[in-house]
Amino acid sequence: MSLMISEVCDAFAAAGAPEDKARKAAEALTVHEGRFGKIEAELAVIKGELVVLKWMGGFALTILTAVALKLFLH
Repeated sequence: MSLMISEVCDAFAAAGAPEDKARKAAEALTVHEGRFGKIEAELAVIKGELVVLKWMGGFALTILTAVALKLFLH
């Protein structure tokens, strides 16, 4: 027997779905929830890497601007 989210099953049943179909739909959503969890974890890692890249880019731009100002205003 598969795992299911009881709240989802209850919501489908309250919406008028037959009990067996509501149960199967809730079980199917539970299977896909694991996939979404993996995708969210990967996106969090990517987002963290992008934050570091933004900081590195900002720092490099600041240094470049300082060097350019030093050259032109000297």
